[in-house]
Amino acid sequence: MTVSPFDHPVFAALLGDDETASRFSLEAELAALLAFEIALAQAQAEEGVIGADAIRAILSGITTFKPDIAALRAGTARDGVMVPELVRQLRAAIGAPHGDRVHFGATSQDAIDTGLVIRLVSVIARLDALLAETIAKLADLERRFGARALMGRTRMQAAVPITVADRLRAWSAPLRRNRARLEAMLPTLLVVQFGGAAGTLDKLGAKGACVRARLAATLGLEDVPQWQSQRDRLADFANLLALVSGGLGKFGQDVALMAQDGGEIALSGGGGSSAMPHKHNPVAAEMLVTLARFNATQLAGMHQALPHEQERSGAAWTLEWLLLPQMAVAAAASLRQASALADQIESIGAAP
Repeated sequence: MTVSPFDHPVFAALLGDDETASRFSLEAELAALLAFEIALAQAQAEEGVIGADAIRAILSGITTFKPDIAALRAGTARDGVMVPELVRQLRAAIGAPHGDRVHFGATSQDAIDTGLVIRLVSVIARLDALLAETIAKLADLERRFGARALMGRTRMQAAVPITVADRLRAWSAPLRRNRARLEAMLPTLLVVQFGGAAGTLDKLGAKGACVRARLAATLGLEDVPQWQSQRDRLADFANLLALVSGGLGKFGQDVALMAQDGGEIALSGGGGSSAMPHKHNPVAAEMLVTLARFNATQLAGMHQALPHEQERSGAAWTLEWLLLPQMAVAAAASLRQASALADQIESIGAAP
């Protein structure tokens, strides 16, 4: 047992998704923070907030910048966020007289929240690809076995006969809806956060909205007013993550129950037992149930992160950092395991 199995060198094979986890690494976060600082400087140069010499110095300095990770660690312990120490290092690397123009008018939360959204672009692409893959595999199972008979069960008791297609559609329909939900939320989730010290862009005056629009366009994000204490966007995304893993939990639960006596479903592979060599445990199905329950419990924490006092909360904001990355990896792992489980189904239902 470890602090986090999602990026553990062994347990990640069971509960994680390496591609999604990589988007929450230190390297990915630093790359996103530096992308924010570059885009901000470019936007301010285009609006005449900083001069041509300043933008050249900033771009040159950031391009060759190598962070001092030990100092970032110490600075984060002191300041509660990484950005103040990162900006200090950037300004030192760029040097006088232009170093103080980097991060001008911004605050730590602008960099961190926008940096998160930058990384969510690829996280969402991964989730969408896995959703499409799993939907396609369930559709293939329906083509192969959909007409076969299966006993319908209500409250875990035999009810009336159904077809395999009936049960498969109960597994795939939520995935289709969740894929549509994911697409629908992109314009409100993939947005820039830029508000300055208290959300008013006070240092930029009348040019604040124009700089924000250029910043968003440079990063390929939607331009919206600051949302630093309005966390419904991220709670909405967390809810979708829980819906994805929850729907797949039903798939896993059903398969595990069907596999109990081997009469309703035939699975290839399966996990071995150290004590009973004859067993082939439905590991992928079990993990779908585990991950569904995990994300359901984490979702409550994301709702606890909604109340930000006044214009910014350190406590609620930090809670998101603990929860959202693990929820994203768990949802991707659920889809990865569901795809593998669909591949393991060799037969389902009674052959005609």
